[in-house]
Amino acid sequence: MRWEIRISGLGGQGILLSGYILGKAATLFDNRNAVQIESYGPEARGSRARTDLIISDEDIDYPYISSADILVALSQDAYNYYNESVKDGGIILVDGDLVKIEKTSRKVKIYEIPATRIAEELGRKIVANVVMLGALSAISEAVSYEALKKAVLDSVPKGTEELNMKALEEGWNYARRLTEK
Repeated sequence: MRWEIRISGLGGQGILLSGYILGKAATLFDNRNAVQIESYGPEARGSRARTDLIISDEDIDYPYISSADILVALSQDAYNYYNESVKDGGIILVDGDLVKIEKTSRKVKIYEIPATRIAEELGRKIVANVVMLGALSAISEAVSYEALKKAVLDSVPKGTEELNMKALEEGWNYARRLTEK
C-alpha cells in the first residue's frame, strides 16, 4: 500500500503540523514508512503552504510526489493551484466553507468537509486542520484512526489535547456520514 498525500492551504492554518502529525501516525503508530517535504512562502501567515507525504508499507526510494492520491485543500488558492496534481481515481478533501469547487470531468472523488465551521463550533478555529485529519482517516486507509489519535495527543500543545481530540473525532464522524451515503 502506498499513498501520496498533499495537504495545502495558507500559512497559519496548521498545514505543516498536519503533515507532521500524519507522518508520525504512519511511522510510529501504524508501523509504516513515511517521508514528508514542506513548502511555504516567505511570509509567516497568509502565503501558500504545502506539505507532501508519502506513506508506504515498503521502502520509499524517492521523496517527491509525482501525482497525489489525496489532496487536502484548506484554501481556495491551494485548491486552484494543486487540484490538477491529483491522479484519476484520487481523492480531494476541501474545506467546503472556504473552497468553491469547479465542475470537472476528471475522475476524482471530492469531499466537502466544513472543517472551519466545525472547529468554530468547538470554540477554536485553529483546529480545522485536525478536523481535516480526522476526515482523511475516515475516507482513506492512509493511516488508522487509532494511530492518528495517538499522534495528535503526542504532537499538540499541552492543555489543548481535549480540544484536538474532539476536533479529530468530529472530522472523522462527519466524513463517515458522507461515505455512508
